[in-house]
Amino acid sequence: MSGAAASGDSRPEFRAAGTDLSERRRSGVSKGALIDLIASPDMIGVRWSADGAAQIGAMTSVASIAADARLAAAYPGLAAAAGGLATPQVRSVATLGGNLAQRSRCWYFRNPHIACLKKGGASCPARTGNHLWGVAFDSSPCVAPHPSTLGAALSAYDATVDTNMRRIAVGPLLDGGPEGTADNALAPGEIIQSVALQTPRAGERALYQRAISRAYAEWPLVEVVARAVVSDGHFHFVRIVAGGVAATPIRLPAVETAAEGAPATIATVTEAAAHCADGAKTLPATAYKIDLLRGLLRDVGEALIR
Repeated sequence: MSGAAASGDSRPEFRAAGTDLSERRRSGVSKGALIDLIASPDMIGVRWSADGAAQIGAMTSVASIAADARLAAAYPGLAAAAGGLATPQVRSVATLGGNLAQRSRCWYFRNPHIACLKKGGASCPARTGNHLWGVAFDSSPCVAPHPSTLGAALSAYDATVDTNMRRIAVGPLLDGGPEGTADNALAPGEIIQSVALQTPRAGERALYQRAISRAYAEWPLVEVVARAVVSDGHFHFVRIVAGGVAATPIRLPAVETAAEGAPATIATVTEAAAHCADGAKTLPATAYKIDLLRGLLRDVGEALIR
């Protein structure tokens, strides 16, 4: 999944539900032969280890993840993220693996007549063009944020992905490399088979929230997955991952550090949220995303301490 010419990507592509692939083929961005995936039994559904850790098959539908009561109890941030993305119709057919492996949502990439880094071009046209939905943490030649909501949630849970070739953490899987030419680190012929989560922490809480440009059926401008253990009136474990703001979903260590060990109060939440811009490098049109991120952090932080 590296680059292709602006006239269309002619390489073969795997198809599971094909919710995004169908749109790319309709527009002419993708033109290659299709290889339909046939799910083996272990690629669908959730299996649980003796210590309460879940392994989810890559062809499990997003709707199934959102509706699974045991997953919601153990990994509420993941279940909420699954229930918040796309539409009910899309969630019913879209798969976990497909959500992780989806292609860029950048309108330059989606235009079959415009070359960009991800289609074999020499530069990122969004950087000097319309990048209103671009990154606020500019760390890649490509300024499109990664579109995977489940990737953000699974990053917050330190999940790992098993493919037909290897085991890799979610963060590195979603990293398209320093050249900005790919949407992920999948090699040719590599297929996501399942995702493994760690055993939940005792007493932890988790929430997911997103800011979008319209009420329904939209990719997030900014999204946040927050995990915390609150006991004795203090934060004893904090994990914050933001999506929609960088080339991959990113942790916000300055926010986590500001809350870790501090009283679980609105004052702490406000102070921690103020650190969301630490390390940010906005584009001319994306500074608003820091304001959205700060607001989401305050919202989820206050909800976690109620």
